[in-house]
Amino acid sequence: MFELRVDDLSGEAVRALLAFHLSGMHANSPACHVHALDLTGLLQPNITVWTAWDGAALAGIGALKLIDADQAEVKSMRTHPDHLRRGVAAVVLEQIINAARAAGVKRLSLETGRGDAFEPALAMYRRRGFVDGGPFAGYEANEFSQFLHLDL
Repeated sequence: MFELRVDDLSGEAVRALLAFHLSGMHANSPACHVHALDLTGLLQPNITVWTAWDGAALAGIGALKLIDADQAEVKSMRTHPDHLRRGVAAVVLEQIINAARAAGVKRLSLETGRGDAFEPALAMYRRRGFVDGGPFAGYEANEFSQFLHLDL
């Protein structure tokens, strides 16, 4: 249904969706608890970004950040507003999980926020088997952040 591509983040549509993602994170999170990566942050060598396409239309984005040989993090998950509730995020998340497994990662983790804006994503992660847990990779426990983990 969707074509997944490893993305170099050079396309205008991809950059616009990333800007939308960052804007949404800032609108729904206290400033000191926004951990979303900007374009420069996503262009690091330990990060792979995938985009999902519906024909010529960008449907979503997500990234895998390798932390070390055993652990990785889900980053920058966002569905384009025109493609909500069509399974885009689930397809991208499955790609991220498969890539983490192929890299030998033992635990895949993520940090996200609290509140209504985060509930659909949290429900998807939990359906896929992620469970609540503690901070990882330099994150600190706080009143806003939630940490989820999936043992691979």
